[in-house]
Amino acid sequence: MAETEDRTEAGSDTQSPPAGAPAAGLEDGAPPAADDDAAIAALAPEILSNSLRDYFAAWTVRIKSGESGAVPIMVGLVLIVIFFQLEQSSFLTAGNIVNLLVQSAVFILFGAAEIFVLVLSEIDLSVGYVAGVVGFVIAELIATPVNFPWWLGILGGLIVATAIGALQGTLITRLHLPSFIVTLGGLLAFEGVMIELANVDKTAVGGVMTIDSGSPVYKLVNSNMSPGLSWIVLIVALVIFATVTISGAARRRSRGLSAPPLSVTILGVAVTAIGGIALVLICNANRGLLTSLRGVPWVVPIVIAVLLVYTWLLSRTRLGRYIYAIGANPEAARRAGINVARVRTAGFMLCSLTAGMAGLAYASRLGSVSTDIDGGTLVLYGVAAAVIGGASLFGGRGKPLHALLGGIVIAAVFNGLGLMGINAAVQDIATAVVLILAVTLDSLVRRRAAAGG
Repeated sequence: MAETEDRTEAGSDTQSPPAGAPAAGLEDGAPPAADDDAAIAALAPEILSNSLRDYFAAWTVRIKSGESGAVPIMVGLVLIVIFFQLEQSSFLTAGNIVNLLVQSAVFILFGAAEIFVLVLSEIDLSVGYVAGVVGFVIAELIATPVNFPWWLGILGGLIVATAIGALQGTLITRLHLPSFIVTLGGLLAFEGVMIELANVDKTAVGGVMTIDSGSPVYKLVNSNMSPGLSWIVLIVALVIFATVTISGAARRRSRGLSAPPLSVTILGVAVTAIGGIALVLICNANRGLLTSLRGVPWVVPIVIAVLLVYTWLLSRTRLGRYIYAIGANPEAARRAGINVARVRTAGFMLCSLTAGMAGLAYASRLGSVSTDIDGGTLVLYGVAAAVIGGASLFGGRGKPLHALLGGIVIAAVFNGLGLMGINAAVQDIATAVVLILAVTLDSLVRRRAAAGG
């Protein structure tokens, strides 16, 4: 990484002015104008907030200025849930909710993969077949005759995924090739690599490699924590989250940096706790028909952990700040001393690594990996999950939370329409409509923000 510190992150490390000091850019003693408050609130509402009431007032200003964030998609998700529940009363049953969460895991991971390149104003069309290659690599490493331990097989597959990202990122950044063309070529090439892997391995019958049902790779999606372990994991996670969140905000205040009011921090922890408790209660309800089936599927906390790590990476590290800076204005980032080529390559490596995780979840859920995996459709779902969740196709904006929301929306549409007996063609059309609406909203938000600026 470049040695020069990035100072372009708006709001995250903004130092609050001392009490009574005039705002920057204003004449001494002049009161701040409403436009100045609106501009600051649009970037970081905590700067103008000393209480919970002030924070929500500043947040309202931010929404009015065009920075609506994840609010529209959350409202849309609530409407989707209400619609399908009215159409099919089984939609909000414990069994279907858990099934929906498991279905959404693959979409979320593909969306998280695309977040890294979309923020850079790039795209990766190869992630679907990268996932297929990784699935085959893992399946072959843990099967006869290699017989690697399951964890080493997964590690090997993810290393291959990262190497693919490094290769494509290097071609794009060093040879100045369009990412669309390079990754489109990757889509075709890795489909061929996947087929070749199936042909070489004699245990692949008809292009299908089966994963042993006793392997932890299979159990990743198809098995659950015990109810007791589910509660223990939740309590430990909430304690860690509360400690890190509250202490982190206090540390920023002590250093004179912007941070939300304590009441806002506590409210965030409380909302997270309520959501976690509700999730565990739902998953611990008996979902079995003939036998008891309880507990949180292992894939759920694993996906949440991946998203939390990515959130920290993008919001709290130099690499993350550089990614956002390059996505917003690559020339300005270069002039600031950022090694643009290296950071962009790292973005493609993270994208492919996450696609490898999606391939692991995909193979685990099916209990096999096959050459007929539809990698072209999977990449479209990945882009759709990121954009529907709130990431921008124009670069500079996107968070792992957006992949989470978008992935759940796509899974909810497929799940609900499936319960209604709607065929796959209509499901694809419905997903396309949701995607177009999300892109339209993103375009309108950007125009409104530009007009207000």
